[in-house]
Amino acid sequence: MDTLRHIKPATLEQAFDLRPVSDTIIEMLPGDDTYIPAPGNLRIPSEPLQTQIEYAHKPFIEANTQGVHLQHLKNECIIPVFSKDNEKTISHQEFIEISQNCIANVFPNHSFTKPEIRVSHQIKGRIPGAIYKNVKDLLDHEKTIYYERMAFIVKIPAITDIINGNELSLTIGGVRAYNQENLYNKKTFEKFKFFVGFQNKVCCNLCVWSDGFVDDLKVSSYEELQSKIFQVLNNYNAEKHLSELKEFADYSLTEHQFAQLLGRTRLYQHLPKKDKLKIPLLQFTDGHINAITKDYYEDESFCRDISGDINLWNLYNLFTQANKSSYIDTFLDRNLNAFDFTKGIQQSLNGSSDYHWFLS
Repeated sequence: MDTLRHIKPATLEQAFDLRPVSDTIIEMLPGDDTYIPAPGNLRIPSEPLQTQIEYAHKPFIEANTQGVHLQHLKNECIIPVFSKDNEKTISHQEFIEISQNCIANVFPNHSFTKPEIRVSHQIKGRIPGAIYKNVKDLLDHEKTIYYERMAFIVKIPAITDIINGNELSLTIGGVRAYNQENLYNKKTFEKFKFFVGFQNKVCCNLCVWSDGFVDDLKVSSYEELQSKIFQVLNNYNAEKHLSELKEFADYSLTEHQFAQLLGRTRLYQHLPKKDKLKIPLLQFTDGHINAITKDYYEDESFCRDISGDINLWNLYNLFTQANKSSYIDTFLDRNLNAFDFTKGIQQSLNGSSDYHWFLS
């Protein structure tokens, strides 16, 4: 895969068109074995860094997923093929490694974390020599597995910002779901989801924005996948994304407005199709809304204030927190919908939005 080295390194400023942002922190963290040094000369602070806040690690997605290491995917999982021509798919690990290569080229002077990988829907099999064995008699080398769905994130811990007292770090990741491919046919374009955004360190919720997310990235080769990932990274405007997120903290819903919002979200699920088409899309289900309702009272970081009000930053995080119960293949789309929905509610509070129905 030498072709993956053809990208010319770009500076952070060139890649994201960044300008100074108020209270933005850009500094290198002490290296340890959890970080993979990216190419280039790392900037070492001349003065000791301030004491870092320790955050409890939580998975960025939960639902029915499990965490695995990259080496597990590389050494212990088979690679599915398109059955009619036996052409291999681009594997989960190849997607991750191509993404890492692109990140290293865009951020040559920064370190990034090892990928956090979550998988689901394990597909089991066995080698031909064990075809007649009982399950209990199978040896490890006679079993085969791969995962139908995979999501990963990579964090750049030196690029952070603060919103409403919450520290966010730049985060890049993607989703691959074989259930969205027709593996029973000949090889054709393969589909991926890829994003660049931020992760809230307090709760590990992801902040995904439309300009940093492609939900239907179709490619036919490694080189095309690499090129399109690089394009997403270059088109992402981190400053603008952060600016829009910060605005959420300036708007609040009263307890009555929040109750009205919840009632409307439940009605939305059962609207006639012709009526639903007149209202902006809401991808969250009753199960998600139940979790949001509970966390409005109980969440330690994003619950209502003493008067019952809740600002839109906290509301947004209640949605992204509830989204952790989504399946991998709908996770990023729903995360983006959380941003769009919260933005629509913000505009509605300003008197101009199609989302007014949710508060009326």
